[in-house]
Amino acid sequence: MNFRTLIFLFILIPITFFGIVLILLLNLFDPDGQGFYKIAAWWGRLSARLFGITIEVIGEENYSPDKHYLVISNHAGMADIPLLLGIMKLNLRFMAKEELGRIPLFGKALRQAGYVMIKRGQNRDALNSLFDAIEVLKKGHSLHIFPEGTRSATGELLPFKRGAFRVAQKGGAPVLPITIIGSHLITPKKSLKVNKGKIMVIIDKPILPPSFETVEELMAACSEVITTNFNRYRNN
Repeated sequence: MNFRTLIFLFILIPITFFGIVLILLLNLFDPDGQGFYKIAAWWGRLSARLFGITIEVIGEENYSPDKHYLVISNHAGMADIPLLLGIMKLNLRFMAKEELGRIPLFGKALRQAGYVMIKRGQNRDALNSLFDAIEVLKKGHSLHIFPEGTRSATGELLPFKRGAFRVAQKGGAPVLPITIIGSHLITPKKSLKVNKGKIMVIIDKPILPPSFETVEELMAACSEVITTNFNRYRNN
């Protein structure tokens, strides 16, 4: 635990709580989640400022705020979600662990905003979560999935899982590949510390699922883009 951890506990968490209450009220009149998006984006930018996180974004020209995408990225720290909410000019929903959906008020706010709760494994509930994700894309909303399925403790890339790319093929939206570098140093796995530092976010050109015959081919193409950018920028 350090000073920034105390900022998280005694400043950001209370702000988050009041934001959730406001979101629940807004969701009564805002079924498309625009209010949630604006508050969540502000919360993401506030988090970065409070913790002294500098974010360098490369490739903002590669996507349009007027379109919707299946956004995928590597996952190395708890900071990944707030930073993406803060910098992406999309009404972005996330596929999140079902445990988050069980948190009082917070889980309800996520569900009302169109976030998809996923149960890990190969059971029927996990499959239904993928169907829910497909429906989000078919409705014209952007959705983010971490295809690695878990955070990397070292910041190195982990193997991708097929689920995200099954959603991409069925959902009919372009895949927007994003590479995140440095977030594992901000919020180390299995630690309460929050560190200041620099994070790089590289947004590459959208990839069209119909261009690939199989889920495996699409997954390999997306993995190659993220891996290439990771190796190119990791020492910058």
